[in-house]
Amino acid sequence: MAQQAYATETDNGGSAHGHPATRLRRLADLTDRLTHRPARGEGGGRRGGWRGDPRIWRRGIVLAVLALLLAAVMLVHSHIPNRIGNLGSLTETFLPWLGLAIPVLLVLGLVRRSATALLAVLLPAVVWLNLFGGLLSDKSGAGGDLMVATHNVNADNPDPAATARDVASSGAALLALEELPNSAVPVYEKALAPTYRYHAVAGTVGLWSKYPMSGVRAVDIKLGWTRAMRATVATPEGPVAVYVAHLPSVRVKMEAGFTARQRDTSADALGEAIADETLRRVVLLGDLNGTMNDRSLNAVTSQMRSTQGAAGSGFGFSWPASFPMARIDQIMVKGVEPESSWTLPRTDSDHLPIAARVKLDTSS
Repeated sequence: MAQQAYATETDNGGSAHGHPATRLRRLADLTDRLTHRPARGEGGGRRGGWRGDPRIWRRGIVLAVLALLLAAVMLVHSHIPNRIGNLGSLTETFLPWLGLAIPVLLVLGLVRRSATALLAVLLPAVVWLNLFGGLLSDKSGAGGDLMVATHNVNADNPDPAATARDVASSGAALLALEELPNSAVPVYEKALAPTYRYHAVAGTVGLWSKYPMSGVRAVDIKLGWTRAMRATVATPEGPVAVYVAHLPSVRVKMEAGFTARQRDTSADALGEAIADETLRRVVLLGDLNGTMNDRSLNAVTSQMRSTQGAAGSGFGFSWPASFPMARIDQIMVKGVEPESSWTLPRTDSDHLPIAARVKLDTSS
């Protein structure tokens, strides 16, 4: 009786013990019948699975074309024109997310049993890994002699005091805040006073420091009101020029596309100010409303390094806080070596705060 529990019916009506190869063949034949394909051994039918199917190269042509188009978009993203709705910048802002289409195409290729589609999917996979594969590894180190942080606190933040305490607890020696409404500035000043002895506010941005500051001034980014500032911070390793900026927001509108003209103008002005900086060591903290892939920020990104790209782990997405999809908050440096970069826990803002450790003494 126990033996019968493992017996299977043979083709001639007899029974045989359930050898694994026999069970696998019967399962494959059942799958073929369910998918309306001739079973192995039936007259004129295919043999040997995919290798014996003459249609595997003819099926899935549409999927293959889609895979090639996906690869092309990622390869030539910098050449997609901005003349129509800033389509190029919009694509570059969410460029990493195009990788989600790769596993979808892969699964569809398997369902269609298309060798052509599966081979075509390899191309966008290779392109995506070439563009973003380096961000998947952890490049952070344990060094660094200065910790900095930045946070767009949101003008409508319901609890600015709690937000201030949260970011101050990170241990950053320099803390930049953006989107500071006039009514909330005293709240932030009071909450941050126990941690930071020095601070300055210019318009809607501010810088809090554990080290003395001088040369504080607003930076004109062609807005008509102040959303950027600069200060010299006297760190133990010497003076550092620190810029805090909040570039204009961008919008995606059905009738106008990705509207970013004012943001682009301000980015050019900020880039000019940083290029004219006389100090060798420069740190930029702020909400740039754009990613490192966005060509419209070239005036800034071409002369500075992203701490996340150089010493972070993962993409470091910072917005929106509820489901981060893009890193539009940035910490960038020049004449300074990034050691580590990360996002901080969520506050009551719609952005995540971000932080980095940098090495100011680069002589060794």
